[in-house]
Amino acid sequence: MKFIVIGISDNPQPFFPPEVLDVIKNGKVFSGGKRHHDIVAPLLPKDAEWIDITVPLDAVFEQYGSLCRADSPSTGGGGGRLIVFASGDPLFFGFANTIRSRMPEADITVYPSFNSLQMLAHRLLMPYHDMHIVSLTGRPWPAFDRALIERTAKIGVLTDRHHTPTAIARHMLDYGYTNYQMNIGEHLGNPNEEAVSTLSLEAAAQRTFASPNCLILTSCQLCSGGATAKPFGLPDARFALLDGREKMITKMPIRLLTLQALDLPRRHVFWDIGFCTGSVSIEARLLFPHLEIHAFEIRPKCEAIIHENARRFGAAGINVHIGDFLTAPLPTTLPDAVFIGGHGGRLKEIMSKVLTVLAPGGVIVFNSVSSPHVPTDSRQLWDEACAALSLSQAPPLQVRLNDHNLITILKCTDSG
Repeated sequence: MKFIVIGISDNPQPFFPPEVLDVIKNGKVFSGGKRHHDIVAPLLPKDAEWIDITVPLDAVFEQYGSLCRADSPSTGGGGGRLIVFASGDPLFFGFANTIRSRMPEADITVYPSFNSLQMLAHRLLMPYHDMHIVSLTGRPWPAFDRALIERTAKIGVLTDRHHTPTAIARHMLDYGYTNYQMNIGEHLGNPNEEAVSTLSLEAAAQRTFASPNCLILTSCQLCSGGATAKPFGLPDARFALLDGREKMITKMPIRLLTLQALDLPRRHVFWDIGFCTGSVSIEARLLFPHLEIHAFEIRPKCEAIIHENARRFGAAGINVHIGDFLTAPLPTTLPDAVFIGGHGGRLKEIMSKVLTVLAPGGVIVFNSVSSPHVPTDSRQLWDEACAALSLSQAPPLQVRLNDHNLITILKCTDSG
């Protein structure tokens, strides 16, 4: 099937080069959003057929497929030819990509226009070759959170009706990313409705904006050498604690050694079981923002603690699960790195459940504390579990911090 995808802006009187006008003049079947139809309707042939692009897209592509299957008069004969109007550059998070994924055998020709972020940069006279692009259109926060954690100096953001400039500003302020200003473009390309504004995050958080819109975030420190450096080794004293108990946190040097044992630069999905204050998850999130992180804890009061600590350190994007790990439903993405920070005497059972979902090549790490006050040595529990579950152990690492008990960092993999 032949697709011709034409990019347009919001201008109610669009300009097309003669080649594109000729394509439209000789077309029979067209498709696009309602807004696109309102713009191009005067240019369409009188007998034109229009297929609305609406979500969910399954019905839309079923109609496209029928054009390919049927040699109807509306196709002009010969297997189907469809002209699609799409916003901006159809290959920039655009509908041409959707066609390619849904109908990989389709023949596609693209006539692009400027995308919305290009137009906003033009209005601002802002170079955009160094801009990092994030789409929040129908997508969750993780990619945007990663850009913030990485201290990206210039971020272009495609929005939707849920991830609005207002919601984005509030999200950033909630996690302490205050060193940005927000440049917002509304109805770009429409000379009657277009508006461009540059606001502080505090001001943007109190405003509403017309849709469609997009925005470019720029670091307020661009002129003085870039964004602030990412932290490495979070100070223990800054964490909110469980009932003020200093011993209920994995100390910073141990955290860093634990993350090293997990080999997180090469991992994709990290589970932190028994997170308590969330210190391990938060350190991992800031050092390795590419990770998908799930933190599990049985104590309900720890939920507020991890959220408070995540906000203190700007560690957005940690997925928190409260409840008994052994009975709760698990995330659908398979972990390839698991840290067991608390086990309640059920270490073998927890490891056994982890093994049912651990990705091939995944690792499990556990920190054993040697203390005369603990009746059953946790190292013994670990060794027994590894033997019963046929797990291969890596050489242990022993560390003692000041006058604290000896810590042994243990690591295993599935030998089966």
